[in-house]
Amino acid sequence: MERFQMQIESLSKNEEFARVVVVVFLSRLDPTLEEMEDVKTAVSEAVTNAVIHGYQGNGGIIELEVTVDGAVLTVIVRDTGTGIRDVRRAMEPMYTTDKTGTRSGMGFSFMEAFMDEVQVESEPGRGTTVTMRKKIGG
Repeated sequence: MERFQMQIESLSKNEEFARVVVVVFLSRLDPTLEEMEDVKTAVSEAVTNAVIHGYQGNGGIIELEVTVDGAVLTVIVRDTGTGIRDVRRAMEPMYTTDKTGTRSGMGFSFMEAFMDEVQVESEPGRGTTVTMRKKIGG
């Protein structure tokens, strides 16, 4: 098993950096272009959720942990922000707590569509951990 961890500041501009780093790490599995795009989209959504909902633009640290075990990529995105009161409801398509009308409420739906497995653990006031897995080449 191979793995890396990194911490990034909770800034929108770091979302692109996070997804590029994950895809470079993923490249050792010789993924298809579609698999790379799927992973990039899922990572982008998870990091964006941490920035916008987890820390609500107030700064903080997002932890990224990525492992490759055989043909399975696991990406964990963790924040210590506001947390989610009702995870099941938050994972429903179109659900959003955004009051500005600029968020679609599709972040978790996209993660689930592009990855094989998505688990969300959260506690109000303590943060959220999103674990995503995808079998590459399968």
